Amino acid sequence: MILLHTTSVDATRDLAAAVAELVRGGDLIVLAGDLGAGKTAFTQGFGRALGVEGPITSPTYTLAHQYDDGRLRLHHLDVYRFDATAEVLDVGLAELLDDPDAVTLIEWGDAILSSLPADLLEVRLVLGGDDDDRDVTIRMVGPRWAARQRALTAALSPWMVAESPTAGGH
Repeated sequence: MILLHTTSVDATRDLAAAVAELVRGGDLIVLAGDLGAGKTAFTQGFGRALGVEGPITSPTYTLAHQYDDGRLRLHHLDVYRFDATAEVLDVGLAELLDDPDAVTLIEWGDAILSSLPADLLEVRLVLGGDDDDRDVTIRMVGPRWAARQRALTAALSPWMVAESPTAGGH
């Protein structure tokens, strides 16, 4: 695991942009954290780094947004309101994850981890001591991200608190 800390919304967006520089088509990023923890702010910074020009908003009520104007297509899902794994199938998640020209970010994705491939990057955001402080934990699961561990660690070094010895583990 990689432990990080940001002190502003812009810093959280910048951290996300650093992650976005390393993504490849077919990647899955799971965003976890309480309401207001910064999941959408993370996605905004991530999308901007991909080249998305329009506004990036939370898809809480629409369940999914797609942005086509970046270097990779961005599928942005919010599964907060999902009651069952069957709803994951209804939204066409398998098809989205099979898109080789896209990256998928899922807010509240930790709630459906059992329905997701075991090859993902988990980003957990936790409210810090001050209003804009966030503690961020990055967990690499599977070979796709394990192969990029060194590059990811280097890219995130400005926000690094510590790196655990089991950076690629479950």
